[in-house]
Amino acid sequence: MKTICAMRDVFKAMSDFENAFEATYKISLNEAMILCTLKRAGERMTATNLAKRTNLSPSHASKMLRILEEKRLIKRTLGDEDRRQMYFTLTPDGKSRVDDLELEKVEIPDLLKPLF
Repeated sequence: MKTICAMRDVFKAMSDFENAFEATYKISLNEAMILCTLKRAGERMTATNLAKRTNLSPSHASKMLRILEEKRLIKRTLGDEDRRQMYFTLTPDGKSRVDDLELEKVEIPDLLKPLF
């Protein structure tokens, strides 16, 4: 029972952080993970690779990519050799948003601080 109660506290701390994060940056943590992954890659990436690197299911990654495209933070391009293949890159607004994320304006809950 002690473990379950500790996990409840962790989930609450993560939920509080995610709510504050979304209120501050106007994007979810999953959207931010995709933006950060694209920045670190330094090159265009497929939806499959983004899903693997962020540990999101392919369907959830696809939904996040669609939302980020609607927000004009990423753009989609067709593959050079295989026109069916889609690649994603950051837009200038997306690069700016990732840079803003690195300023860490949202305080990490005390319970999670030891992880960072």
